[in-house]
Amino acid sequence: MESLTTTTLAALELLFSGNPELWEIIAISFRVSGVAILVASPPALLIAFILAYYHFPGRRLLISINSTLLSVPAVVVGLTLFILLSRQGPLGDWKLLFTQTAMVLGQIALAFPILVAMGHSALQACDRRAWETARTLGATPLRALITIMREARFGLMAALLAAFGRIIAEVGASMMLGGNILHYTRNIPTAIALESSKGEFAQGIALGLVLLILAFTLNAFLQHFQGKGQSA
Repeated sequence: MESLTTTTLAALELLFSGNPELWEIIAISFRVSGVAILVASPPALLIAFILAYYHFPGRRLLISINSTLLSVPAVVVGLTLFILLSRQGPLGDWKLLFTQTAMVLGQIALAFPILVAMGHSALQACDRRAWETARTLGATPLRALITIMREARFGLMAALLAAFGRIIAEVGASMMLGGNILHYTRNIPTAIALESSKGEFAQGIALGLVLLILAFTLNAFLQHFQGKGQSA
């Protein structure tokens, strides 16, 4: 095994030299995870709002089910969708297995319970009277919903960033549903797993640095806006 210093220097060279294969992997990761979070967020946050502001039979059961889904391993989500999308599965005719679309579906399934749980907590923390006052003053449900979302914006932003950070770094579902195909479904975590298994650590370290920089950037972004909100 090469020394850690030599490997790290090689990783930095790959990262900053514009290595096309490396940056293609990074682009695939951000594209797939970006689409997944954009698709999952509206319905998940709407469900979070309904669970926080409406009382109906089965509400507590739904909250419990969603909390249980938070603990489901990514590989189990991947296995479930693999069975559904395989040739023998009920959705086999769609021919989605080992495509970026399948990876998006897997990441939506992983992000959804996080968005619902954290969104529900953020919305519950808001003063319910804001919703009631908005409706009393004649605001439409959509307008009142936007008002509540604005009140809970920091908590909702934290939910979005947490879900995005979770799905862009997961490997189990992406490996099973995407197949780790070069130039098509190979993303950051699957590439790290592959290169590490081959004993070639430079690209793995370079991609790991990308994830670390992403994590720092997301947290700094959230802290910045939370600070602005508190000083306003």
